[in-house]
Amino acid sequence: MFAILSIVVLTLVLAVMVGLYQKNTNAMCKSRKRLDGKTAIITGGTTGMGLRIAIDFADRGAKVIVACPYPDEGASAIKTVNNKTGSEKVIYKYLDLASLESVRSFAAEIMNTEDKLDILVNNAGVGSIGDFLTKDGLHITMQVNYFGHFLLTLLLLPLLKKTGSPLEPSRIVNTSSLYHNIGKIDFKNLNKTNYWYKFQIYAHSKLALVMFARELTCRLRGSRDTHVVINSVDPGAVGTNIQYSYGLIRGAIVKFLIYYMFKTPWEGAQTAIHVVMDKKAGEVSGEFFKNCKRVSAHWSAYNEKVAKQLWEESVRLVKMSDEELHRCFLDL
Repeated sequence: MFAILSIVVLTLVLAVMVGLYQKNTNAMCKSRKRLDGKTAIITGGTTGMGLRIAIDFADRGAKVIVACPYPDEGASAIKTVNNKTGSEKVIYKYLDLASLESVRSFAAEIMNTEDKLDILVNNAGVGSIGDFLTKDGLHITMQVNYFGHFLLTLLLLPLLKKTGSPLEPSRIVNTSSLYHNIGKIDFKNLNKTNYWYKFQIYAHSKLALVMFARELTCRLRGSRDTHVVINSVDPGAVGTNIQYSYGLIRGAIVKFLIYYMFKTPWEGAQTAIHVVMDKKAGEVSGEFFKNCKRVSAHWSAYNEKVAKQLWEESVRLVKMSDEELHRCFLDL
């Protein structure tokens, strides 16, 4: 009993220390730049950090498309953004990242209805909502967090390329995590189930997002007149609905600690907003940002050989043909 109590006390002390550090080091986006005439897509833009990003962009004058698989949540988000900003340029569209068919349908609709796309924020993510394969044969966490965004980004790339210019490149932001530091790209177990530590695959997915940003940057450099940048962000420990994926009781405890000791969703959204708004952030690609500053990701994220192999395996797993992939890099 004493040992258990000691562990609990130690955990709380560490939580307070980390919380104080987070609060003292959290940076806020200071840009007052407007986004009038810009179009932005935010996956998971209906709750948590995504909703705060949507509110910020709408307040700056952008047309904002929030995407998630829950229509009721989408309607609520639109109402919230309208009430807080007065903007009528907020749209909800259905997108289920756990379905490659849904991703393709969403991307096709965007390509058919939008004449430009300035900003894509790959924000949606899940923690440990389950340990199973989707109908596409991919692990649910890997597909929602990584594979779905991989496919979505490539399918929207022609529109992003069309929109970007030398003075104002289109910007893609991948929401990674502190947990990318313990992630690993194991090609034999990319979609493995039955992890003894269920949150491990979450870490893998967040590392994959960083490596995807770096590999796409390399491939875009070889494409003529391409004005698209993609960077990754670590929002820090943030209190969002993802905490409930730990389980109701444990999730509620974790969420309580994070809300009161760590970052709020608004605070966590700041680095993603900074990477979209900051002039210098638009001059780099494949980089990693935390607390509104460019920093180094985990060393494993810089393995070019693994990044290239991950790209090739991802293309295969999301079932893209060579012809379709080629079209993604063509100009509209």
